[in-house]
Amino acid sequence: MAELAEAAGITVRTLRFYRERGLIPPPRREGRIAWYDERHLARLRTIAALLERGHTLTGIADLTTAFESGRDVGEVLELGPPTEEEPVRLTPEELADRFAGEVTPENLAAALDLGYLATDGEDIVHVSRRLLDVSASLVREGVPLAEVLKAGARVREHADALAALFAELLTAHAEEADLQRLRPLAKSVVEAELSMALDRRLRGAPG
Repeated sequence: MAELAEAAGITVRTLRFYRERGLIPPPRREGRIAWYDERHLARLRTIAALLERGHTLTGIADLTTAFESGRDVGEVLELGPPTEEEPVRLTPEELADRFAGEVTPENLAAALDLGYLATDGEDIVHVSRRLLDVSASLVREGVPLAEVLKAGARVREHADALAALFAELLTAHAEEADLQRLRPLAKSVVEAELSMALDRRLRGAPG
C-alpha cells in the first residue's frame, strides 16, 4: 500500500480513504499480503485527473460504479444520446491501438468529461464514429491527443452557442412538428460558414 501511494503521489491515509469509498478495486491477496498492480495505479491517476477537472469524489464514485457494473457513463453524466452520430463499440485494447501511447489517465478523464466515451459491460463506447475517426487521424498526423481534446472542448462551446441560436430561430418561426425536418438547414448554414472561414484562414497561413 505504501509503494502504491508513493507511485500515485498521495498519502497512505488518502489511499485507505479511497479504498473505503470503493474508488479502487480491492487488492489481490496471498495470505496476509495484499498485492496492488498497474490497474490500481491507473485508477488512482484517473481519480487525480478527474479531481483536477472539478469532479467530486461522489461523482467519481458514480463513474467507478458505472464502469464496474456496466452502466452507461453518459447516463451518469446526464448526457443524452446523439440523434445522428453512430456510436462505436471498442475494447480497451482497441481504443489503445487507435491512439497508440496517447490513452493516458488524463486523456481518458478529458474524454469522459466531454462525453466522448461511455461504457457497456466490459466494452467502451465512443459516441461518434466521425469524431473517433477524425481524432485518430489527427493523432496519426502528429497532433497530441490532449490537444485534440482541448480543441474538442472549445468546439463544443461554440457548437452549443450555434445550436442555441438556431433553436431559438426555428422555434420562433416554425411549428414544433417541423423542427426535425428543418434541422439539416441549420447544419448546412454552419458547414458552409465554417468552410468559408477555413478558406480565409488557410489563405493567410504561411506556406
